[in-house]
Amino acid sequence: MTILAALNRHYDRLADQGLAPLFGYTTEKIGFCLLLADDGTLVRAVDLGAAEGRKRVERPTPVPKPPKRTSGVSPAFVWDNSKYVLGLTRDKDGQTILPFPAHQAAFRDRHERALADSNDSGLVALLIFLRNWSLDDFAGSGLPPDILNANIVFALDSDYRDQHRFLHDRPAARALWAREMAAEAGSPRMCLVTGEMAPPARLHPAIKGVWGAQSSGASLVSFNLDAFTSYGKDQGANAPVSEAAAAGYGAALNALLEKGSRNRVQVGDTSVAFWADASGVGADAARRAEEAAAGLLLFEDEEDDDVGPTDEEESVEVRDRLEDISHGRPRARLAADVDPNTRFYLLGLAPNAARLSVRFWHDTTFGPFVEALSAHWHDLRIDPPAWKGPPKLQALLYPTAVQGKADNIPPLLGGELMRAVLNPNQDYPRTLLSAVLQRIRAGDQNNMPRVFAARAAICKAWLARHHRLAHPDRRQEDFLVSLDRAEKDPAYRLGRLFAVLEGIQFKALGTVNAGIRDRYFGAASATPAAVFPLLLRGSNHHLSVLRKKPATRGLAGWFESQIGEIVNELAPDLPRHLGLESQGRFVVGYYHQRSDRAKPATEEATELAADQEP
Repeated sequence: MTILAALNRHYDRLADQGLAPLFGYTTEKIGFCLLLADDGTLVRAVDLGAAEGRKRVERPTPVPKPPKRTSGVSPAFVWDNSKYVLGLTRDKDGQTILPFPAHQAAFRDRHERALADSNDSGLVALLIFLRNWSLDDFAGSGLPPDILNANIVFALDSDYRDQHRFLHDRPAARALWAREMAAEAGSPRMCLVTGEMAPPARLHPAIKGVWGAQSSGASLVSFNLDAFTSYGKDQGANAPVSEAAAAGYGAALNALLEKGSRNRVQVGDTSVAFWADASGVGADAARRAEEAAAGLLLFEDEEDDDVGPTDEEESVEVRDRLEDISHGRPRARLAADVDPNTRFYLLGLAPNAARLSVRFWHDTTFGPFVEALSAHWHDLRIDPPAWKGPPKLQALLYPTAVQGKADNIPPLLGGELMRAVLNPNQDYPRTLLSAVLQRIRAGDQNNMPRVFAARAAICKAWLARHHRLAHPDRRQEDFLVSLDRAEKDPAYRLGRLFAVLEGIQFKALGTVNAGIRDRYFGAASATPAAVFPLLLRGSNHHLSVLRKKPATRGLAGWFESQIGEIVNELAPDLPRHLGLESQGRFVVGYYHQRSDRAKPATEEATELAADQEP
């Protein structure tokens, strides 16, 4: 199914449940409602906002769809911001009030034309108010200062007291708005989304909520250059989508992407919306699938930029669910709640000036979606674990960024990573491995043990999947999960050797300003033949320091045995250069050896020291 068709079907489900505005309406953040008497007198202003902490949050309210403003003055119907309704707004300094008489006059004239023949008491009251309102009236009106820059709706005082009904909800206002939309519609053409004959949308709706895009919204579909047009057709006539279908997909996508939505996840520069198709399974089954997907993708607080989960119990639950699937029990935890055949969609969007780029579109069913996540988590397994449980996808991108900041994540990487996660038969992006190795070589301030563990896990995941796809006939259960002393790969063994040499230096000298990892890790992992002879010569001095102390004499012997065990399987001529994949193996070998050496070092060193006692 196409993107627009799937979104339009999702809109039908939302509209049936009262969760999306009707055709011709859109949900906007409304700050205030002006209550009018029947004679058009302003009674008072009602603050529709609510306090959330220190912030004031305006109420999302369905209103007639506003015009798409690119330039010029273009008022909305029966509502708008203070610049149009009152002719006033507040400057950026928050103090100066700026007049906009032309905007207020345009708002008044628009309603003079639209409401001239109406005898509805509410619409008549609005028209009288607009005729009598002057910009100078604001000072003595008693209106709160916060109303400036806010969106404003109207209501009859009696209507609001009895029903909390706004003016645009009155039947007469709805009928007028429907006639206006019909008058503006063009000649019917076949809609490419629904297949029905209907007037096409000239301009498609603005999509809000995509990270990095314009706050006023960006277009998913647009034709604004001659190169995008064909046969002299203008704007949306190049690919006719009916007004109803365009409004439907826009409302559905805005609902999926709105702040606080449980149907979105951020992966790098890509905002990912996901939803289930209710056709064939029902709205309740679709909702359960979406809740289960949110549990798999959003088990961390999306505002938390840390690399690990904050809720350990929830992480364990998700991990157990994925382990059931990875061990051949895909129905164990899902059968009771979610039909694995439920159609499931994921759409990745990224900003592109005033438009949106589609990073990926994934049309699947819920069972394969969960199995893909399980394969992804299985590829990330490493001992000791880098995270308390399966990490969120964004957590895999912070280790690639300078200073671990989201703004520094390499562009395009989020979409590439998400495509690989959703398709377990596709390699992880090579740019992911390259970016991680670059950050390790840079040795930035975030290369602390916990972050290094995450970077090692990413290297291991890339290698594990690449190895699995290159050798589909072999068992891949424990590939590089934990220290493998039998692994003969030179890069892996050199990583282990580097960890042993670092341990020798630490035991001999303690904490130093710049250890061998700070000074030589990048060079050792890329050009080992040029670096390791120097490191091995330096280790002889450190070992002599350990031998001189009775307490560490056995430890020196254990370190020498470790060096011997690793070097015995290396060729006499060390590699002059390691490629990207081999550098990843070097990192994994280093992490395994560094994490594994503490316990055996203590036990064996104690035994060796005892053997050497006089």
